Amino acid sequence: MAQGWLEALRDNPLPWLLGEDNPAVRQGTLRLLMDRPLDDHEVARARIAAMQTNPIAAILAAQNPRGYWVKPGPGYGPKYTGTVWQIIFLDQLGADPDHPAVRAACEYALAYCPTESGGLGCSARAEEKPAPSSTVAHCLNGNLLQALLGFGYLEDPRVQRAIDWQARSITGDESIRYYQSATSGPGFCCAANDKQPCAWGAVKALLALARVPEERRSPHVRQAIQQGVDFLLSRDPAKADYPMGWGNKKPNGSWFKLGFPLGYVTDLLQNLEVLCELGQAKNARLLPAVEWLLSLQDDHGRWKNQYAYNGKTWVDFEKQGQSSKWVTLRTCSVLKTVLQ
Repeated sequence: MAQGWLEALRDNPLPWLLGEDNPAVRQGTLRLLMDRPLDDHEVARARIAAMQTNPIAAILAAQNPRGYWVKPGPGYGPKYTGTVWQIIFLDQLGADPDHPAVRAACEYALAYCPTESGGLGCSARAEEKPAPSSTVAHCLNGNLLQALLGFGYLEDPRVQRAIDWQARSITGDESIRYYQSATSGPGFCCAANDKQPCAWGAVKALLALARVPEERRSPHVRQAIQQGVDFLLSRDPAKADYPMGWGNKKPNGSWFKLGFPLGYVTDLLQNLEVLCELGQAKNARLLPAVEWLLSLQDDHGRWKNQYAYNGKTWVDFEKQGQSSKWVTLRTCSVLKTVLQ
């Protein structure tokens, strides 16, 4: 197993990442950095342990037996303890797709998040009725769709409709209706970004479409992916000076704060993650961003969590500003793809 990418680090973080104290990170390290299959004994053991350890255990302990968190309905709020966020975070944590509580959460979301448009929407109200189409945005649809695909729902008709919405809303298909709220136009336009194309939304949308197996990608899905890649590469990812609304002249500072978990905010590293997943790992336009990432490591080959959501989730995943196993795992996964 070649590990030439480790030569770019100041020290080897693998023993630290493989520690038994964080079995979810251990599982991810075995899978992403050491190329172990899902049925590998150590991977399976780490996954079982992760389901019994915080933060996964704390998230599942807070779940209503019917499958939702905090209040019924297509729960966006409260941030970040509502239903849709737990499904997104459980996917990021590598939770077991076959666990009954995970299945219950996905089924509950699929009962109320699909909208008349096909996209996945949300509501902060405690109402068990479908979310309105006007709430569908690339960031949420992408995050939730990515998680549902990760949990094995590719064949579900509701997920297929969400994939279709995701692609057609990007390409500007005439069947798509845009709204003054949320998705306001084709090509990632969003009301929250002054109706300009939103790179945060683009990253989330493409992460979802990247999980559609290549042989299952329809022509409009392929077109949407290419359009998204072109958009993300239209600027230097290291500068992240994508279209900004409301008179802003410089990129949002959150681009440059590497973090975990990941909500609607996107960081520079997640931009690289999706570009690598979509075959751009060897693109020279990524090199300045890769160099920036390397410059942030400490003497132990580790990265800090600068956006940790402390106090906002059911339990803190990590401590703000401290060396982060999750951010280090994310970074090493990108470096492995780019440098190996």
